[in-house]
Amino acid sequence: MKSNFIWMDGELVPYEQATVHFMSPTLHYGFGAFEGARCYDTPNGPAAFRLPEHLKRFVNSALIMGIQDFPYTVEELRTATHETIRANNLRECYIRPAFYMGGPLGLNADVYETHVGLAVWEWGAYLGPEALEKGVRMMVSSFTRMHHNSFMTKAKAAGNYVNSIMAKTLAHRAGYDEAIMLDPDGFVAECSGMNIFAVRDNVIYTPPRATILEGITRDSLLVIAADLGYKVVEEQLVRDQLYIADEVFVSGTAAEVTAVTEIDTRKIGAGLMGPVTRHLQTAFFETVRGNGPRSAEWLDYVNVMADSVV
Repeated sequence: MKSNFIWMDGELVPYEQATVHFMSPTLHYGFGAFEGARCYDTPNGPAAFRLPEHLKRFVNSALIMGIQDFPYTVEELRTATHETIRANNLRECYIRPAFYMGGPLGLNADVYETHVGLAVWEWGAYLGPEALEKGVRMMVSSFTRMHHNSFMTKAKAAGNYVNSIMAKTLAHRAGYDEAIMLDPDGFVAECSGMNIFAVRDNVIYTPPRATILEGITRDSLLVIAADLGYKVVEEQLVRDQLYIADEVFVSGTAAEVTAVTEIDTRKIGAGLMGPVTRHLQTAFFETVRGNGPRSAEWLDYVNVMADSVV
């Protein structure tokens, strides 16, 4: 995960110089947030997938966390993203904006200074190169997804991800690829860093938005599924509904669209990627690669020939 330049507070700086001070309140208390988007290589050049929506969610994370006077607009961050991709001469990459705090230690956010950085790098399949075809094995975690009145679930706050790290690490140590997390009432919420779907009798089910991160890939798949003629139902699910589903799959910027073939030692369907998942996965990659009916509205093309400031 290395690139040549990282954008820091309005300037592109060499990778090794993109540092944060040890006394940053974000390092000590987790008060900061990040975003994740992807840029794909297409026949018309590199294009970031739904970049304005990702950056709007990033700015909204600051709003949710009570940060006043966030220093950059969505359009300014979009320009910074394009500059950073060009500076690193990448045609396909992961995009990671983050904000972190400067100022004195303490638990009063009003005394902090907000700093923003943005990095891009080449990053392949998050769950491994074979996962997109063969699917992954998951377990239902003993760690509960955080209550939405304790940790705001619509913000990609840095501190929220301690919960995710503990769940995913436990799953790995138990021999699984990923963790499925239940909400405080025992309903299926999401995975450590991705949304979840179940397919039964050709109908696609997914948990409602109240207790989950509102995934942009999730939203894209809901639209694509409707375009393809599938019925999609957003409703509460319990874990045994996953066990008896014909198919289960997950979505996320990093995970993209990945089948789940086993949960808690129980084979899902035939134990292979199912036809609905494959249909959606194919349509998704056609879209992000510039060949889908939604590509024109969802792709933000990066002019690689433009000059960048380094």
